[in-house]
Amino acid sequence: MSKLFSPVRIGRLQIDHRVVLAPLTRMRAEEGAVPGPLMAEYYSQRSSRGGLVITEATIAIDGGNGYLGAPGLYDDSQIDGWKAIVDAAHKKGATIFVQLYHAGRQSHRDLQPGGGAPVGPSEIAHGGVAYTEKGWVPNTPNRALRTEEVEDLVSGFKLAADRALAAGFDGVELHAANGYLFDQFLQDGSNKRTDRYGGSQQNRFRFLNETIEAVSSVFGYDRVAVRLAPSGSFGDMSDTNSRELFEYVVSELAKLDLAYLHLIEPRVLGNDADLSRSQEPVATRSLRKLYPGIIIAAGGFTGLSAEEIIASGDADLVAFGRHFVSNPDLPERLRNGWPLNDYDRESFFGGTAAGYTDYTFFLQSKAS
Repeated sequence: MSKLFSPVRIGRLQIDHRVVLAPLTRMRAEEGAVPGPLMAEYYSQRSSRGGLVITEATIAIDGGNGYLGAPGLYDDSQIDGWKAIVDAAHKKGATIFVQLYHAGRQSHRDLQPGGGAPVGPSEIAHGGVAYTEKGWVPNTPNRALRTEEVEDLVSGFKLAADRALAAGFDGVELHAANGYLFDQFLQDGSNKRTDRYGGSQQNRFRFLNETIEAVSSVFGYDRVAVRLAPSGSFGDMSDTNSRELFEYVVSELAKLDLAYLHLIEPRVLGNDADLSRSQEPVATRSLRKLYPGIIIAAGGFTGLSAEEIIASGDADLVAFGRHFVSNPDLPERLRNGWPLNDYDRESFFGGTAAGYTDYTFFLQSKAS
């Protein structure tokens, strides 16, 4: 595992190994979308010296949530909870980025201020589910954002970045994948606008591009990152020329000297199912030629396949999800060839410490 455990720089930050905690929706925030001690314990457990931690999707703007229990940075009351998490990660010697998101049309009126309709680039019928007090429910039909509202969202993301900086985060990742708001603007299956945010690929990229600029005014471009799912169909996402679209987007991102580009591999249709069959990691392979900066790959990797993609040069780091859930000491397990704990899918989304902070460390299990 020599490549997986070699150092790398992302922007101005030194990372000592390439096993990344992927952003994982766990839905354990307290009332008011405030991170509490349970979340701090979870992130502390998965922080390692020289490692990179990316938080779960964090609500950037009030009304931008699709999952009850997700944490936020849309209000000052949420800063201290995140500061405890950042301090815990730093105490372990880790670097920690917050992933900011807006669910857009992937939401429900029960999660909206005043019970209003979710928002999106265009008013188009679509599938998908949200998580509310009633459990998983179909999304509420959305309304289309007005042009000035899109501009306000850009300002809202900047305010969230201001709070992230106050909490001590090392950087920000913008979640432009998985059928959420940035993704909805990028792809023409969901974006039928005729204003400056719709039509051409350049116009559809504008919302993400303006948000990158706004957030970078807080952190600097070299501490801002973007996550994309070039093959993703989750949330009824589609584009008439997906390959050309994402090649354009990645080419534009390559001009910005970002911290990294985070790509979800097309492991399975929609990037959202857990099946044994997998596809070749074509997302990084096809886009590496357009992006000379740091690339993080995610999507069903093992220690061996992570080593292979890094050795090939198609990616520089690999983000692990399910195995990091059940193995808080995953970097050390991979480094030493130790066996992995099985994960419990039933406890992935919401709940208590069970399936969250109660997984054993390898050395603990040996000692007992």
